[in-house]
Amino acid sequence: MDAAGGEQLSLAAVRDALVRLEDSVVFALIERARHPRNAAAYAPGGGGAGGRSLVEFFAGHYQNPEDVPFFPQDLPSPLFPTKSSPKVLHPSASLVTVNDAIWKMYFDELLPLFTVDGDDGSYAETVVLDFACLQVLSRRIHIGKYVAEVKFKDAPQDYSPLIQAKQFSDGSAHIQGRQREGQEESRETFGQNVTLEDNASNEQGTAGDSECKVDPTVLSKLYDQWVMPLTKDVEVEYLLRRLD
Repeated sequence: MDAAGGEQLSLAAVRDALVRLEDSVVFALIERARHPRNAAAYAPGGGGAGGRSLVEFFAGHYQNPEDVPFFPQDLPSPLFPTKSSPKVLHPSASLVTVNDAIWKMYFDELLPLFTVDGDDGSYAETVVLDFACLQVLSRRIHIGKYVAEVKFKDAPQDYSPLIQAKQFSDGSAHIQGRQREGQEESRETFGQNVTLEDNASNEQGTAGDSECKVDPTVLSKLYDQWVMPLTKDVEVEYLLRRLD
């Protein structure tokens, strides 16, 4: 997989992928926060066929193994030849998805926390940015499959009996420790709107006030309440299927 270092799946490669994804999540939220809520983009029927909303219609298809489709039943065939990816996961990995929970969390709970109420008419751009947020959140959470695979390969003798007894409930602290180091820095740095005036005043020794684009407390809630628990759910479900 590209996000975890090619054919050699390793703890270090997964850690590096997690750190990169933290930055991508924050950047995606910052871009979406430039627009208000634009509720009309989510009205049923706005996307045309099937009475779907514009954002549902836009949610397209994926070819990379670390991408999980939001509407797998509607995937069109690829228009261009695609590069085959190394098979580093168990075949049952494709059955492990929490995208329904991600979709509901994003629109029902997260979006109102970092966007202002209003309508600027930029529905197409809003939907593109929403989908970018959904896509990167899904990638970040479903990388739990790779976390679980690394764990299993490191100690199959420990995990196999637990999986067979369906008693597996282990967390992922030993592999996610590195990612937490990068999260706090990302939340504070990328959540701020840094201006040239700020830089100039800082160079002169004067503290410049930075306007936050995304409240760091929202990012903390996102990870603590949704991203980390959902990632653990993915890990557990993948491991429970690992011996199928």
